[in-house]
Amino acid sequence: MPQFAQALARGLNVRHVRFMALGSAIGTGLFYGSASAIQAAGPAVLLAYMIGGAAVFMVMRALGEMAVRHPVSGSFGQYASKYLGPFAGFITGWTFAFEMAIVAIADVTAFGIYMGFWFPDVPRWIWILAVVFFIAALNMMKVKVFGETEFWLSLIKVSAIIAMIAGGVLIVLFGFGLPAEANPGMGTLLAAGGFFPNGFWGLLASFSIVMFAFGGIETIGITAGEAENPKSVVPKAINTVPVRILLFYVCTLGILMMIYPWNQIGSEGSPFVQIFDNLGIPAAAHILNAVVITAAISAINSDIFGAGRMMFGLAQQGHAPASFAKISRNGVPWMTVLTMGIVLLAGVVLNAVLPESLFLIIASIATFATVFVWVMILLSHISMKRTIARENLPASEFPSPWWPAASYAALAFMGFVIVLLGVIPATRVAIVVGLVWIVLLFVAYKVWVRGKGHERAELVDETGREYVPVDSL
Repeated sequence: MPQFAQALARGLNVRHVRFMALGSAIGTGLFYGSASAIQAAGPAVLLAYMIGGAAVFMVMRALGEMAVRHPVSGSFGQYASKYLGPFAGFITGWTFAFEMAIVAIADVTAFGIYMGFWFPDVPRWIWILAVVFFIAALNMMKVKVFGETEFWLSLIKVSAIIAMIAGGVLIVLFGFGLPAEANPGMGTLLAAGGFFPNGFWGLLASFSIVMFAFGGIETIGITAGEAENPKSVVPKAINTVPVRILLFYVCTLGILMMIYPWNQIGSEGSPFVQIFDNLGIPAAAHILNAVVITAAISAINSDIFGAGRMMFGLAQQGHAPASFAKISRNGVPWMTVLTMGIVLLAGVVLNAVLPESLFLIIASIATFATVFVWVMILLSHISMKRTIARENLPASEFPSPWWPAASYAALAFMGFVIVLLGVIPATRVAIVVGLVWIVLLFVAYKVWVRGKGHERAELVDETGREYVPVDSL
């Protein structure tokens, strides 16, 4: 396929990016990972989500400030190259692509499991193969098609969560479907050992799972390269982060633990199914299955989009094969989409022979990659702020709040999470895999990267420039 264009098409509007931002918070981390986090910390998990969410918000504000100043598709990979050096850009970009590939492999496998609920006699690999080809084809179309698809998929997920919250509130207030002796509310929330039933260590142990749930949220920054008006779209999407963390995680899980004792959640099927069951909805399991299938498709879609655009940016910097920078007549980097499709097909074979007990290992490795990328975003932002002050550049149009205290606090917290991954035996493998990955990247950079790849990224500073609308392609 020849190269027809030199730049990615800008076709994502406020509605697309905002719902991509909303949808990124709803997936495996909420529907399944949250049960493990609750078992680790009890009701204190609500505090873990608030603390982790606050740190993630500071990462997103730092990314947003850079994205508004430099709206490029390579996003934080190119920011790291410009402000920390070319190797930093190389390692950041490829670690994010690695993160997306791991998560996407887990998501396509989950999709096959979900479809097996309705079609138990159909081999799982058929569904996985079908969804890989479907999502790859979708990502080959104009970016506006991708945006519209994500909008509707995210709308379904958001509506389902809001319905669950509303149903949970009704159960707490009126006791629908609960035994007569049940005491829904704060009594149930604190009944099994209080707010910290597993002590302070339980709270710390939950952070690795909590941070996994937020993984992929940084994809919002990548949309800046294809947003119709990044100076308006990106800030509006990022500023919804605190609300969705409070709504989707704190509010939802808080209501769950007011209905069912925390030590029973996840032990007898999905708690989300239980909510619908108690409301007298007979098709509860089917409703939830439809929602998680939607969540899986949305996640796979975003994974391919994010990893593909990052590899496109890496190719522009000389950090990936030049073919990754080829763009179709639809304004899409088709080679990166094809590469991710091949990775997922390889993942299908890999996951077919791995037991489901390895989910925690996969989640831990993804958490390491995610937190590492967030650390690089924060370091790039700190370096950019110093450059702005040193060179007396125009003030940012979307500045990160509480600078510099909040940025350094978020950086310290991310370092703390990485240490926790190494301390907790069940997640220690993530540190080993992470260190091996970094060493491999160092060797790859020394052996294969030449010429332009050893130069810092040159990015245009859009601060103060008026946005000129572009006709949708």
